[in-house]
Amino acid sequence: MRRTSPWLLLALLLTCVSPAFAEYDQTFNETYPLAPEGTVSLTNINGSVKVEGWERPLVAVEAVKIARGSPTDLYRVKIDVRATRNSVEIATRYPEGEGVEVSVNYLIRMPYRAMLQHVTTVNGELVVRGLESAGELRTVNGSIQLLESMGRFDLRSTNGNVHIELTGLPAGGALNVETMNGAVYLVVPARANADLDISSMNGEFRSELPIVTSASRDFRGRLGDGGSPVRIRTINGGIQLATSRPTI
Repeated sequence: MRRTSPWLLLALLLTCVSPAFAEYDQTFNETYPLAPEGTVSLTNINGSVKVEGWERPLVAVEAVKIARGSPTDLYRVKIDVRATRNSVEIATRYPEGEGVEVSVNYLIRMPYRAMLQHVTTVNGELVVRGLESAGELRTVNGSIQLLESMGRFDLRSTNGNVHIELTGLPAGGALNVETMNGAVYLVVPARANADLDISSMNGEFRSELPIVTSASRDFRGRLGDGGSPVRIRTINGGIQLATSRPTI
């Protein structure tokens, strides 16, 4: 009896199973006019979200849907946009009661002074850069980055690190950060004015800033003349505060 080559068997096996691991993608690109101080919101489930501020009075929405296994699933997941002159609401719609292996990755460009009303995803990271306004950022399984921004922001993650680099803390511009399983890294300008309220249950706390300790795991301090409240809470993860360095 003639033996079949093990390499041929492996090739046949890969041929049989490869369609189940194939990926298919579909891109969505649209722009919507928005007043400079309008609002933007986005709801996602599986996939990352990146938001960038710019000077144009437009919201540019680029979304890439990725399906694993069946290309027809791409058409079962919808991107629903409701836009007016003062608001743009973006939502990812999955078929009810049906499981589809589709993730959607977003890149949003918006007026840098418009309000980021809320951005949420379940499985994916959130990255926001270059905004001077306010916003709520939420993810369950993923990290959050808020970079080169200033304003009133509320960031919450269940399983993920939070990295924040602020260009300023305007008067009255509260910053609230919460994560259950993750570390928090916050960078602020050396001359920032803020009142700090920090708590870490199971994690190390480090700071380049003067801090007055009021309890074993609670820290309170003042930056400069104080004023803007900065509240940070973690359960399993460290907290580090640093000042931004001047660039040459």
